Amino acid sequence: MILCMDVGNTNIKYAIFDGNKLVLSFRVATEHKKTSDEYGGQLISILGNNKISANAIQGGIISSVVPQLDYTLERMCHTYLKINPLLLAPGIKTGLNLKVDNAKEVGADRVVNNVAAVKKYGVPLIIVDFGTATTFNVIDAKSEFIGGVIAPGIKGSLDSLVNGTAKLPRVEIERPSNVIGKNTVTNMQSGIVFGFAGLVEYIVKKIKRELKCDNVTTVATGGFSEVIAKEVTCIDHVDKLLTLEGLKYLYDLNSTEA
Repeated sequence: MILCMDVGNTNIKYAIFDGNKLVLSFRVATEHKKTSDEYGGQLISILGNNKISANAIQGGIISSVVPQLDYTLERMCHTYLKINPLLLAPGIKTGLNLKVDNAKEVGADRVVNNVAAVKKYGVPLIIVDFGTATTFNVIDAKSEFIGGVIAPGIKGSLDSLVNGTAKLPRVEIERPSNVIGKNTVTNMQSGIVFGFAGLVEYIVKKIKRELKCDNVTTVATGGFSEVIAKEVTCIDHVDKLLTLEGLKYLYDLNSTEA
């Protein structure tokens, strides 16, 4: 079994693969002050609840955009799983050609999503990731990552709205029945859901125009991908496991047994 970890600013997503079969996936909150023992105890507890032995984990890979947690999570893997995980960093084989100004600036999560999407869906591609930020990755017909867009994230935008005002409440991010809200809650839900749907539709349209190609597959992933995908015409596939499947592919590509 192989452990894959996608460490984001808001959540850490875990997946356990037995061969190519996903047997468990879950997420926990990203907490910068948590120790390797705290993360380890949490992981062992969840594995035990799902009847998976820590001894069955034979390897692992970590993609992280939170550098201060890299050592903590590597140590957790050493201590609790007795494995030395691969860390997605410069030098690891990805098979992806980065045609951008500075390849070192490209987040590990974007690299993984790009690799996985090319493998699963072919090219050209637009990958929209609804995470802490909303990112658009563009893969051209030569399978090259040529850049993209970083926009505010849905949850962060809502948090900013609530924290910056005295009377607006915290609301669930879900589609209201009408765009014209009749109360504060539905006003806010309309602005978030339909506002981001408009953002996605317009940016994807602009990307296709710059590529001079309408036949571009658009894949959405991340926590709010399903909510937004229902409101737009430009998303062809919703794939919430894209990053974790990409990590498993990169582990196989870089393992000594591959």
